[in-house]
Amino acid sequence: MEHLGFMPVIVLVGVFLTGSVYSQSPAVVNVGAIFTQNSVIGRAAKVAMEAAVSDVNADPTILKGTKLRFIMDDANCSVFLGSVGAFRLLEKGVVAIIGPQSSAIAHMISEIANGLQVPLVSYAATDPTLSALQFPFFLRTTQSDAFQMAAMADLIDFYGWKEVIAIYVDDDYGRNGISALDDELHKRALKIAQKLPLTIQFDLNNITDMLNKSRLLGPRVYVVHVGPDPKMRLFTIAQKLQMMTSNYVWLATDWLSATLDSFSPMTESSLHILQGVVGLRQHTPESIRKRAFVSRWGKMLDEGLASSELNTYGLNAYDTVWAVAHSIDNFVKEHRNITFSFNDKLLKMNPSKIQLNKLKVFDGGSILLEKLLETSFTGLSGQVQFNQDQNIVSGGYDVINIDQMAVHVVGYWSNSSGFSVLPPENIKSEENSYSHLHQKLNMVTWPGGSKERPRGWEIADNERPLRIGVPNRASFVEFATKLHNNQNMQGYCIDLFIEAQKLVPYDIPYRFEPFGDGHSNPNYNDLVKMVADEVFDAAVGDIAIVTNRTKIVDFSQPYATTGLVIVAPVRNSKSSAWVFLKPFTVEMWCVTAASFVMIAVVIWILEHRVNNDFRGPPKRQLVTMFLFSFSTLFKTNQEATVSPLGRMVMVVWLFLLMVVTASYTASLTSILTVEQLSSPITGIDSLVSSNWPIGYQEGSFAYSYLTDSLYIPRSRLISLGSPEAYERALRLGPTDGGVAAIIDELTYVELFLSKQTEFGIIGQPFTRSGWGFAFRRDSPLAVDMSTAILKLSENGELQKLREKWFCKMGCPGERKRNAQPNQLHLISFWGLYLLCGIFTLGAFVVFLLLTVCEFMRYKKLQESSPSSSIPPKAHCSQVIYSFLCFFDQKKEAIKKMSTQPVNSQGQI
Repeated sequence: MEHLGFMPVIVLVGVFLTGSVYSQSPAVVNVGAIFTQNSVIGRAAKVAMEAAVSDVNADPTILKGTKLRFIMDDANCSVFLGSVGAFRLLEKGVVAIIGPQSSAIAHMISEIANGLQVPLVSYAATDPTLSALQFPFFLRTTQSDAFQMAAMADLIDFYGWKEVIAIYVDDDYGRNGISALDDELHKRALKIAQKLPLTIQFDLNNITDMLNKSRLLGPRVYVVHVGPDPKMRLFTIAQKLQMMTSNYVWLATDWLSATLDSFSPMTESSLHILQGVVGLRQHTPESIRKRAFVSRWGKMLDEGLASSELNTYGLNAYDTVWAVAHSIDNFVKEHRNITFSFNDKLLKMNPSKIQLNKLKVFDGGSILLEKLLETSFTGLSGQVQFNQDQNIVSGGYDVINIDQMAVHVVGYWSNSSGFSVLPPENIKSEENSYSHLHQKLNMVTWPGGSKERPRGWEIADNERPLRIGVPNRASFVEFATKLHNNQNMQGYCIDLFIEAQKLVPYDIPYRFEPFGDGHSNPNYNDLVKMVADEVFDAAVGDIAIVTNRTKIVDFSQPYATTGLVIVAPVRNSKSSAWVFLKPFTVEMWCVTAASFVMIAVVIWILEHRVNNDFRGPPKRQLVTMFLFSFSTLFKTNQEATVSPLGRMVMVVWLFLLMVVTASYTASLTSILTVEQLSSPITGIDSLVSSNWPIGYQEGSFAYSYLTDSLYIPRSRLISLGSPEAYERALRLGPTDGGVAAIIDELTYVELFLSKQTEFGIIGQPFTRSGWGFAFRRDSPLAVDMSTAILKLSENGELQKLREKWFCKMGCPGERKRNAQPNQLHLISFWGLYLLCGIFTLGAFVVFLLLTVCEFMRYKKLQESSPSSSIPPKAHCSQVIYSFLCFFDQKKEAIKKMSTQPVNSQGQI
């Protein structure tokens, strides 16, 4: 029983000792690393990680009392060996794996890391499909290719190239990287014209064949996304094929900068091959720590501890070790112990030589992952911090250019500031005020030593000239047709293309190829479709720009404006009994007549008191008043104005009359001399609603428009192949096997009517379109040719070409298209009528005021007479009557009466 009393004490001591053991920090923590050691990236990464482990273990501020044990395994560029190496590392109880550098190996190991909950931190796997959603234990301390391809797409857009050819290694890294580039280009309305995959082994014959085939394509901008290649085999072959000249553009992702940095200084021959190449390099800000480490690296090279120069991936690898060390330090501080446990599913598996049942799950894997994601410190490569996608926060890219046997930094790129000649860290404060209009790079030297930006595409050369389809017309051959004695093409459209081609700022070898048999007009929809199907590179001719064609090809700027019109027989209706009324509208006639009456009344008022011609019996005065007004039209009036106000009014009135009569005479002359076209068809609506047959030009888009848009039965449409067929069908008419009208494009119709007098255009064009040259979709030549056509229009050459072909007997279209003459409207003369009215009304008001003043003086004189019988206060009617009597008196008589002395009877 006494021994039983010591039992609680023993238990308490055991518990204390056990707790002490579990709360003690581990003496050693295993961290694995798997990568291809004998590779461009691996040689730098191995030395950098070993240096980092040494620095961590020597730093007393981190992992106090705990040593970081670094275990490496070589993947030898094999997914299989990399997976086996991962299992070997996991058997040794590693809490994290650094690497791999290969994206393909990272895909496989990430699955293993997920199953055993061991964080996998890669410093070189850039495949954008390594997503945190699929692989939650995968982290990346390098830039994702999704970010790099955004920079590459911006670079392509910055220089204005529309299409590129992508060369890539055919694995996860290459395919997914180029897919990301395709997405980024699509956002900027750009595209990859061709993808050229390379085998992982870099078969030289395969590279040669693909580069030779790519020369047949239009784009000359190549984006190379392969693994680091010290031999530069791709560029060596490109140089042998003369593809490193000024006609080409070569852009490389950061594999090139990693290769160049690792073997610096490169041999002169290698740099000579790369003359003019532009590439990207992960940006690492300058710092004291970085410069110290670079100096330390140089010493390790001298001592034989490092076999290659330091590159950005080496800096990333160094920072990765420190990121893992910081997360383990934080983990140990909180949880102390590191434990592993067996996976129940692996234990249930049948025993085998592989012994998967011995693999253990890291119990604190999720917690260590959280610590890694919380990591934030400044490393050699810049700020080490992870975003929500578990990728490192990007610091941007350097834009490098190889020129004169050296690598030059011509600018920088970041997702916030675009391109700049300043490093991203120097302009971060200006991020909110940044405008993409301010993007800038230093001068770049392109392949061949040229400083001028390459065009970036080659649509044709002497070996493969531009194939241009030309309609071999059987009618209206003035536009385009083939000469009978040879294969040459001629016509207005041909001359226009040749003149425009001279204004394009580069040489275009081309060859005209006739389309059609020459016996009938070809179908223009088929011609355009052959351009879309790449049978022809372009089509030149009288090609209408209509909706269904613009969906499959690109058109140049229209060089002619046209539209569908109706042509029908017309009859002459020169004159009628009332033709003299047609020059004026009803409103114009009414206002003119009212003006004559107004002038008659005002002139009579102004002249009645001073002019004997405007006095006498009322009937005589009424006749005189209107005869005077209307006689001014013919300048035969016998009466002359005497008063100054009357003469002023007559001057304005005669000026108005001169303008109106001259306009009337011109309009009437036009009506009597210009042929008036009339037809029972008044427009497209009346033609569609009738049952008459309608003609159209063979091969024209008018047929599809009439059937698909206006829903005219096909049985009513008759194909006509020549102007002679037009004339014959219109003369026969709808009842004798002909047509009631023809619907065709205005340009053809004008040419047809220039030789005909019995037919005319009915109404106005009911569609609007133009003629242009057709090119393949996204062809840069379409833009340059449009600019050339605009220049021809501005300098008058376009009109000269038209006159050369169509104005030998007078230009078509000069005949009036409108059947009704333009009548003279009141709006054209309202200013004159307003001016005349103001002067007339002003003269009348002045006269009235003068007369009233004179009447008042006369009244005062009468009232001053001693024998005056006028009451002091007369009624209004009496005053008005007295005023009218006074107005009717001649002005001279009133003056005489005012000057005579008053007699004894009170009379004057």
